[in-house]
Amino acid sequence: QVQLVESGGGLVQTGGSLTLSCTGSGSILSINDMGWYRQTAGNQREMVAIIRSGGVKNYEDSVKGRFTVSRDGAKNTVYLQMTSLKPEDTAVYYCTANVVRQTSWGIRAFDYWGQGTQVTVSS
Repeated sequence: QVQLVESGGGLVQTGGSLTLSCTGSGSILSINDMGWYRQTAGNQREMVAIIRSGGVKNYEDSVKGRFTVSRDGAKNTVYLQMTSLKPEDTAVYYCTANVVRQTSWGIRAFDYWGQGTQVTVSS
């Protein structure tokens, strides 16, 4: 099986910075897209940043210029550097990865999610 484990969340003041990390482990042949979503109570999970296997990056409009997504393929790890944080960035952040695995039916790709890490930005 595959696990995604996140770290790096916490409490920070407005204008501060945090870096989230997410590492995949288990039966991984390769990883396609990796990225980050966030969710607040009563709202749907929204995309924050995605990095494709070829390196193309996509960001949600409100985080452009403040957040940077990157990945280390050798470590199966994706990062989210967050700067100039605002109270509205407060949420549970989830990493996601489209993982290629060997299965009984051949090589397949599946989406996996981390357990989530809380980011709280105080005003």
